[in-house]
Order: sequence, then C-alpha cells, then structure tokens
Amino acid sequence: MVLISTGRKNIILSSQFEKRLQALRTSGGARLIAGGQRGIEKESLRIEPSGLVAQTGHQRALGSALTNRYITTDYSEALLEFVTPPEKSAWAATQFLCDIHQYIYQAIGDELLWPFSMPCRLHSEDDIPLARYGTSNIAQMKTIYRSGLGYRYGKYMQVISGIHFNYSVPEIFWSAWSGIEKTDKTEEQLRSDSYLGLVRNVHRLDWLLLYLFGASPAVCKSFLAGQENNLSEFDSGTCYGEWATSLRMSDLGYQNSNQSVLTVSTNSLEEYVRDLSAAIRTPNPDYVEIGVKNNGKYLQLNSNQLQIENEYYSTIRPKRVARSGERPTTALRRGGVEYVELRALDLSPFDPVGIGQQQQKFLEAFLLYCLLIDSPPIDGNEQQAMRANHLAVAREGRKPGLQLRRAGTETGLQEWASGICNQMQPVCEMLDEGEGDGYLDSLQAQQAAIDDPGLTPSARLLVDLRDVDIPFADYGLGVARDYRDYFLGLGEEFNQHHELFETESNESLQRQQQIESQDDVDLDAYLRRYYA
Repeated sequence: MVLISTGRKNIILSSQFEKRLQALRTSGGARLIAGGQRGIEKESLRIEPSGLVAQTGHQRALGSALTNRYITTDYSEALLEFVTPPEKSAWAATQFLCDIHQYIYQAIGDELLWPFSMPCRLHSEDDIPLARYGTSNIAQMKTIYRSGLGYRYGKYMQVISGIHFNYSVPEIFWSAWSGIEKTDKTEEQLRSDSYLGLVRNVHRLDWLLLYLFGASPAVCKSFLAGQENNLSEFDSGTCYGEWATSLRMSDLGYQNSNQSVLTVSTNSLEEYVRDLSAAIRTPNPDYVEIGVKNNGKYLQLNSNQLQIENEYYSTIRPKRVARSGERPTTALRRGGVEYVELRALDLSPFDPVGIGQQQQKFLEAFLLYCLLIDSPPIDGNEQQAMRANHLAVAREGRKPGLQLRRAGTETGLQEWASGICNQMQPVCEMLDEGEGDGYLDSLQAQQAAIDDPGLTPSARLLVDLRDVDIPFADYGLGVARDYRDYFLGLGEEFNQHHELFETESNESLQRQQQIESQDDVDLDAYLRRYYA
C-alpha cells in the first residue's frame, strides 16, 4: 500500500494502482483518458393523459422502430428507446438526448413520457402491446423474442425502464497502456482483457451505483399484482421499501430467479463467449413446457435457457458493434471487446432527460477507476458475495449500519463507499485537467450522499411522495406533465438536431421497406440460418 497526497487529502492506494497512475501521468496523463466516447440509451413508456400505458402504435413521424438509429422501441410498442451517438463530452450527450425528447413530444400529441423506472398504473398484461417492426424476417424475429420474454418472465417486468451508459476509453490510451502494463499482447487482446477486468470490478462494486443513483424505492401496487414482496404500504396505491434504493434492480425487477441458474464467466473473453453460446443451445424445462409454437404461431424463438444472447441480463456487458445479422458473440469473436454497456441505472425523476451531466461524469470516472485497479478472476464464493451485496443495497441500501461482504469479512457500506471515492480522486483530477472541470465536483457530491443517505435520489423521492400525499402513479403523472411542458416550451428553434431526426425518420422508413423487399427465405429458414 502507498500513501499519497493529492493536494486535498491523503489517500491510501494499492501499490499496483499507484504505479499505473504514476505511469499514466508520465505518459501523458489527462491526454490519455480525457475524451472517451460515451453514449446513452434511455427507455421510457409512452402513456395516455390518464396515466395508463398508451395503446397507440409507434408514430410514423418517429420513423421505423426497426431501422431508426436514434428512436426505437424496446419490449412494447409503448416502450420508447432513445439512443445518442457516441459523444466525447457529457454536455454533448445530454444535449442530444434533450433534443430527442423535444422531437418526440412534438410527434406524440397529448401522450406523455413516464419519467420513472418502475412503470405507471397497470390494469393487466393485456394492456401492454408487443413491439412490432414490420413484415421482414428480422422484424418478426424481434417481435417473437419479445413474446418469449413475456411468457418467460411476465409482461410487467418488461415495461420497467432504465438507462444504459456506453463507454470506451480514447484510442490513444491503448498504445500507452501496453507500455505501462509491459505486455506483448496484441492491442485486440489487451483491449478485451482490460475491458473484462473493468467488467469484473463493476460487478464487484455495482452496489455503489445502486446506492448513489437508485431512484425506485416505491412502486404502484398494480405492478405487484398480488405477488409476495416484503414491501410496506406507503398509501392506498403505493408500496415501498423503507431503506430501498432500486427496486428495479432487486429481486422484484430484473434480478429475478429465472436466470439465477445461469453462470456466465467474465474471467476471459473465451469463457464469456463460451457460456453465452452454451446458454442459447441448452434447453430449459420450464421453457420447453411453454412450447415454441402453438398452431403454427411462434410463442418464443426457442425453448433454451436464452433465446438470444441479449436475453441474459447483467449490470454491465462487454460489447462490440455487430454487423447486420451478426450475433453479439460472433462480433466479439471477430474483433474483441470494443466498449462496455453499463445497465445498472434507474431513470432519474429529478432530471428531464433521466440522467444529468454530473452523474455521467461520475460514471466515466468510476469506469476508468474499475479499469485501472487490480481485477483478479471471480470464483464461486465471490460470485455469491457480489450477488448478496447487490440485493442488499437494492432493498436496504440506506439502512443505518448496513454491512456488506468484502474479501470474506463484513464491512460497512459507508466506509467501503468512502474508500472507493477517495481512490477515485486522482482519476477525477486527471479528467478535470483534460476535460475542463466537473469531475471532482461530481465526486464530492456523491461523497456527500454517502455521508448523508438523505441526499440520495431514493430518499429524496420518498420525501417528495410524503409531501404531495398522493399515490406514486398520480405523482408520476404530474412529473410527466411538467416535463412535457418543459420540452414543448423550449421552441423548435432551440433543437439543434431537429432536421437530423426528421431526415432519419424518413430514411428509416425507406430502409425498412428495402429490408422487407430483400428477404429471400421464409422465417423458419431465416432463424435456422441465424442460429447456425
């Protein structure tokens, strides 16, 4: 261990981490890590003015959900997904996301965008329309896949919304990193191994993101549909966890038991690809019972543990941009890991676009920190401890004195979280040197929330619910109306990308027609070819 002074406080770092930091400074410092690419994918339900899921189809003014690069749908026709291109600053990503919201609100009439991760008031699964993408084979495959998700996990879980934060370090980083690590690996091998080390460390520490940015401590009672949940009644229409941070990321949301039998190793790219590939070939008895077809109509793509690789839910994924028709694992085999996709983030109801610049800057510094620190392989015992920590913080992260499992012993959440923030300080200082400012400020804001759990989004949301004294569903509807008024009040002249979105919408419809005209085999043959 090494004690260093950063000019603000003394910080204890591991000797390996300190050596890497010093070597980065010597090799160029901020120039090597500043300006990494980040992109945001945000999901958001379209809702009726009454607060229920919209029953209308995807508006033609938004283009083709199959081929539009910026505006698409996820599980449901009503579950919009906004996608920014890779950007080099938090400001640029936020501006693009803001412009998408403004453009969408101009297209959806009196409908609203639900501003929370946990869904609006639900009457039944019949009120959640499946996403449709056209008549082509790839379009039908996408809809069948979503049908399978509904049969496997229930439709309610599929209308939970989240934020995905995609990130890659600057290209200039890798040649310097090769010298720092004194490795003879190819750049492709070095990238993949380094990103997988980052992924493992995020798995170890993702509980911190749930604590700091979890914003789903309460749910509408309709979402629970009578299932056992161990939640308390907040009011006649709302249930909540007293100390919960992210019910979305708890066993009530994506961290369900249906995939608990799956083990997908991130100890190497070979193991990751091997385990995911095995899962899409291995039958699951429960899914076999559902059946693949009924009277000639597909219910799901197959009856295996996973229909496709993307069905495997993980808080972070190693990724490479796939070619048309290429499976994710095939893309990884072809060129290695290109970037990471962080998936552990709730929508922030305190920001009109669901994520703020300050949060983005912390995430960038956090991912760099996870890249730079040691990342040994994960064994079975650590896997269990990681899952236990994740669920404990999702359900009870703000509980006074909460203890987490760390290296075979228990440690307090606040102590561990403060230690991570202390070690992130030199990374934030380097980023501030290269980007301008904001990284240390973001770190200090998160440290304040560690010191005072009342500053976390989950705590603030519960305070707001108590103040307004109305059910969660009604409160969310009010926030949605406020944000609609905000975006429509900006004025089209302030939308820097309006013409881009309009052009993309029109051209995406043409691309969909072209795809539909080029199919040369029937759906069954197309699926056989895809899995081959």
